[in-house]
Amino acid sequence: MSAIWVDTDMGFDDLWALILLRHLGCDVAGVSLVAGNSIMEEVASNAAAARAAYGFTWPVWQGVARPLYRTLETATGILGPTGMRTRGRQLELKVRDLPPKRAIAEMTAWLSDGNGAKDILALGPLTNIAKVLGGSPELARRIRRIVWMGASAGAGNHTPHAEFNAYVDADALARVAGSGIRLDIVDLTFCRQVTFGPGDLPDTDPLTLDLLGGYLDIALKRGRAGMAIYDPLAAVAIADPERIAFQPCRVEVDTSAAETYGATRIEPADTSPIRYAVGRGVGLAGACLQALEGAQAHD
Repeated sequence: MSAIWVDTDMGFDDLWALILLRHLGCDVAGVSLVAGNSIMEEVASNAAAARAAYGFTWPVWQGVARPLYRTLETATGILGPTGMRTRGRQLELKVRDLPPKRAIAEMTAWLSDGNGAKDILALGPLTNIAKVLGGSPELARRIRRIVWMGASAGAGNHTPHAEFNAYVDADALARVAGSGIRLDIVDLTFCRQVTFGPGDLPDTDPLTLDLLGGYLDIALKRGRAGMAIYDPLAAVAIADPERIAFQPCRVEVDTSAAETYGATRIEPADTSPIRYAVGRGVGLAGACLQALEGAQAHD
């Protein structure tokens, strides 16, 4: 497959998704950062440190630091100030400079370069993509597919009504969903069907095991037996599309200022450029965890 673009707010499961893409042999053309899990400075620090620790070679740029119209709300209350919970180890920033603030320009240039239709993997709020489409709406036809981890066909997780990525910038989601681009949604309710527990931890390097343990603790400290896998499933959907089945759907996004902001209503449709994940092959959790066995990070 051709190189893909990754747009991310760089928590641990975002990092896991990038490790999985490398494991599956995917070429990443570029990585744009969006505020979400934490503020942009922390997202950028995570991305720079992860790139160094895991030997990634993709270029990375800072993107939009706040939603289109609203004040940023992060997930640091759950994930900690960096947006990446751990069991003690940390991604260490060993470079002086954070990624440059050029994501919108770089994504626009990549979409405009004439080298065929483009695929985007989106793992956070859709603000960067909405900004690109707002400034250059003609580029919508250059995007073959966006696979996005976000929204919910049922209840939310950040609020009773809204999934986190949809809640942070529902206005951006509405713009992307209304663009006519093929949007494949790996939603909250689908991801919650794919879990792992303490007995499933892979044999991997100490840093990766610590970060994975911190991610698992989000569930364990709430009395749950296992943690759902989120962003890596979207990576599977774009890199190994036969493993996850999608169905056309209609999506309604609440962009009001009421308590239901970010709520998404997803209903099956006969035809639509928007689809949502409805079926999965066996062993998805194991496939995601297996990718971490070869992570080979260094502190």
